[in-house]
Amino acid sequence: MVVGAIKTGKGQRILILGSQGMLGHALQPFFPRATLKSHQDLDITNRERVLETIRSKKYSVIINSAAFTNVEAAEEMVDAAIAVNATGPEYIAEACEKSGSRLIHFSTDYVFDGSKQEFDEDDIPNPINSYGKSKYLGERAIRENMGDYRIIRTSGLFGNNGKNFIDTIQYRSKQQEYVKVVDDQFSSPTYSLDLAKKVPEIITRDPGIYHITNAGYCSWYELACEVVPNAVPCRTKELPTKVNRPKYSVLKNTKTAPLRPWKEAVIDYLLTKRGGIG
Repeated sequence: MVVGAIKTGKGQRILILGSQGMLGHALQPFFPRATLKSHQDLDITNRERVLETIRSKKYSVIINSAAFTNVEAAEEMVDAAIAVNATGPEYIAEACEKSGSRLIHFSTDYVFDGSKQEFDEDDIPNPINSYGKSKYLGERAIRENMGDYRIIRTSGLFGNNGKNFIDTIQYRSKQQEYVKVVDDQFSSPTYSLDLAKKVPEIITRDPGIYHITNAGYCSWYELACEVVPNAVPCRTKELPTKVNRPKYSVLKNTKTAPLRPWKEAVIDYLLTKRGGIG
């Protein structure tokens, strides 16, 4: 994959929050001049630190990739999920509004309830688990506190420098004779590098909500079959879980050109893990 970089221009300052996560790492090649802040550098749940950091440097663009992403843990750690996914974005939005910064923020397909096969940007969210609720609260906080925002909803994110379904299923495949994977939950797997490559374009577009995923959709079982030889299908009710997950969480992109098909993206990711080009 040939990696392009945004031309930041003289005097333009970009800040990436959550820079050590999967998406934060993927963003860096496309924003080589950006200032990077990990959780250790800046706790986004600390209002005074957030306000001071953003207002003091006069950043043109803030890219917030910091998030509480463990869906199962969010059921037990509700307050922590809300703090990172809702309260933190509220503080960031407040700081951006006061400093005149543009905000790019990432959200999730799990803000929807799965009641229909596809959801576009104008559909009304109705999250059915704690993770989805915390992310939707974050979206609302941003919209209520500033105007110059772009919220990017994505789904099934996979890539280097973070836990993801593909890595997990490969590990289980080596440990078990066969791996049960649900075939009645559907979404669009999205490669972190493909998503990151799209962000420079979204920065230039009108404020609002954008659905950005790799093209097409599949069940988790179909995705597993692209990765391991010993996946077997099962229904959601067969696997014990404390998380209520939507049956369908396919995001329909109505505002921009779609990313490449998810199968192509999976092949590229697997090549990077095997030492190929990426």
